[in-house]
Amino acid sequence: MTISYTKQWLPIPDQLLKLKSYGLAVADDTAACAFLEHINYYRFSGYALAFEQQRHVFRAGATFEQIRDAYYFDRALRDLVTEALEIIELDMRTTIAYLFGKNHKPFGHTIFGNFFQTFKHPEWLAKLHSETRRSDELFVEHYRETYSEFPDMPIWVATEIMSFGALSKMYSGMLRQDQKDISRRYGLQPDTLKSWLHHLVYTRNLCAHHLRIWDRKWAISPDLPAGNAWLPPWLPDNTRLFVSLLVQAKLLSHCPAEKNFTHDWRLRIENLLAGQAPSVSDALFRMGLPENWKTHPLWICL
Repeated sequence: MTISYTKQWLPIPDQLLKLKSYGLAVADDTAACAFLEHINYYRFSGYALAFEQQRHVFRAGATFEQIRDAYYFDRALRDLVTEALEIIELDMRTTIAYLFGKNHKPFGHTIFGNFFQTFKHPEWLAKLHSETRRSDELFVEHYRETYSEFPDMPIWVATEIMSFGALSKMYSGMLRQDQKDISRRYGLQPDTLKSWLHHLVYTRNLCAHHLRIWDRKWAISPDLPAGNAWLPPWLPDNTRLFVSLLVQAKLLSHCPAEKNFTHDWRLRIENLLAGQAPSVSDALFRMGLPENWKTHPLWICL
């Protein structure tokens, strides 16, 4: 049964008083109010969850400044994840365009028979057409004015327009041999890559909407390959941050053109987690990190 919403709008100073009534210490009221003017109280309360011993009761010693720093940490973490996802997404677009185009020619993606029978190809293609028509890219405008096939474009052009979600769905609908050809580049089984793409699209959307990721339990978790590196104690489970970092690390390691970026990215992740992790006793657990996570066999190879 649902109920009517009865909470009222609160001025910023009253929002801070409310937090204090829950046991939160505040060193500088003026600075705290300025932060709440910038970061919505509702967003702030999400970061506060890790500092509560129960709902609306803060742990002893919890401070406003600690929660603010957790927000800054999460923002920096999202930036690093976003950087990695850009590399992975571009590599995936190129790989799919190159190999699918090789196997099925320029317009093979427009043919229903080149996909599993259960794949909702008409809906997928209609969405791609919609994305193409909305595009204001110069190369799309040139194609529209030059070629009669528009809004169909060669796969190596279409992959530059379709969303990452549409790219993931395309891979999931491909025939098995096409999936194998693509997943081979990343040293993965086809179904594992399918799951990983689904997870990374979800992760990218979280980052794009500036949502909290440091202590999030994934709603869409990646399937794990066989091997000890994907089992406890190296990996506690597949529901927290660390598994996503490992997925990203694994895919980055198969992008040789970005070797320097990948090495630098690993060091920046390590420095961030070592120097700025939120000051709660269960921070490692909340991120899914084992004690010796820096020596994880997949991580040290970057």
